[in-house]
Amino acid sequence: MTAGHRPAAGGSEPPVDATLTDCIRDLERQAAVLEPGPGERRAELDAVNAYLEEFLSTLDSRPASMAARQQARGILDSPIAEQGMDMGSVLQLFRENVNDVGASHASGRFLGYIPLGGLYPGALGEFLAAVTNKYSGDFSCCPGAAHMEYQVLRWIADLLGYPKGAAGNLSSGGSIGILTATVTARDAHGLRAPDYERAVVYLTPHTHHAMYKALRIAGLGGCVQRRIAVDAAFRMDADALDAAVAKDKKDGLIPWLLVGSAGTTDVGSIDPLDALAETADRHGLWFQVDAAYGGFFMLSELVRDRFRGIERSNSLVINPHKGLHSPMGVGAVLVAEGERLYQSHYHTAAYLQDTKYGGEQETSPADMGPELTRPFRALSVWLPLKLLGVAPFRAALSEKILLARYAYEKLAEFEYIELGPFPELSVVAFRFVPKDGDADEFNRRLVEAVREDGAVYLTSTVLNGRYMIRIAILSFRTHRDDVDLALEKIRYYVNSLAKS
Repeated sequence: MTAGHRPAAGGSEPPVDATLTDCIRDLERQAAVLEPGPGERRAELDAVNAYLEEFLSTLDSRPASMAARQQARGILDSPIAEQGMDMGSVLQLFRENVNDVGASHASGRFLGYIPLGGLYPGALGEFLAAVTNKYSGDFSCCPGAAHMEYQVLRWIADLLGYPKGAAGNLSSGGSIGILTATVTARDAHGLRAPDYERAVVYLTPHTHHAMYKALRIAGLGGCVQRRIAVDAAFRMDADALDAAVAKDKKDGLIPWLLVGSAGTTDVGSIDPLDALAETADRHGLWFQVDAAYGGFFMLSELVRDRFRGIERSNSLVINPHKGLHSPMGVGAVLVAEGERLYQSHYHTAAYLQDTKYGGEQETSPADMGPELTRPFRALSVWLPLKLLGVAPFRAALSEKILLARYAYEKLAEFEYIELGPFPELSVVAFRFVPKDGDADEFNRRLVEAVREDGAVYLTSTVLNGRYMIRIAILSFRTHRDDVDLALEKIRYYVNSLAKS
């Protein structure tokens, strides 16, 4: 009731103050720009589509790395203001300060880190999800969105050999997936704060850094972090693991979590998962596998046998935005005993009492992870799989494996080359050892020269204390011509630096 108004005789309300209604109508008119009409939508969509068509049609000729043009300050020089700009001006700002600056992750010649995302049908899925604005977190709000997420997760679980009772969640990526799985493992073992100083986590020096962050964020930073030795191919030494666990038990510690890798970021190595599962079973460890990068290579017959034992893990993470080329921001976490995931993440509140479906409480995606408000991620994975089928993804991943082997063989012909392990998946590590001077410094200068050239994008790592260069091949746009160009640029700058 508006201040100063009193109910009229008989209990009815008087007419609302005309000044108030005028104010509401005026604000409605001002806010109407938030709901553009069909003509405006068409014009804006056409402008964006024209920009993207130009971008995609020229992508092959665009550099993979572009100068950071004064750190893209044009964005900061154009402040957000009361009045808006036209779409053409906005797109120009984007072009000059975002799209034409820095690394081009969309390029097939982006061979750094682990390439990810960029599939056009996946982007269409994101667009559909954003415009229809369906909420996928609660089953009752959109049962179809929940079913879609569960179908995607079940398909992944079947690929990996997970049991029917498994459950999962589509997360923003591997980092949140690892955190989700780690919290589930903590709760499954009943660990409490007094236990943390004696609880032991087993990893290798090549475990992804997201695992260390997850332990810290989950309050487990005080756990004993036992780094197990690796073999010449940078895979966990299963015998060393078994010995370490036995000693820790004898010393009164609490062996708790074993973290294996199914495709490390450094070199793409796959730990001996079956042997690790044996140790986990024997000693009662929770066995967690990081398959964020490598897991979808199980689609390829070329390497499927390397993953034997992954089906015996208690939890794993795998990223569609890597191996399935989905838009960035789509990871997945799976837990073999799905009820464990639910127990660690389900919570409710009075304002959620309407989240029922058919009179029964249904499991919602938000019950299986830390996010309540979450985008409808499943659509960007489901739509490409339904539209294209699985076969082209299988072929693309097999191509990447063979491209890595091809690059390795070609690099072996270079002078002064020192190669890392033969690629299990699609990462090749190498470095050059010049006749004179510091090898690490030479390779740093080589990476900088190649990146400054811009034709291809490479990154580096450190293996056994030595600076190494990586060629990471995963983008669906990377083909043999791109690898040949990378090899050509490497050869050119090696010769150039050797003469300087």
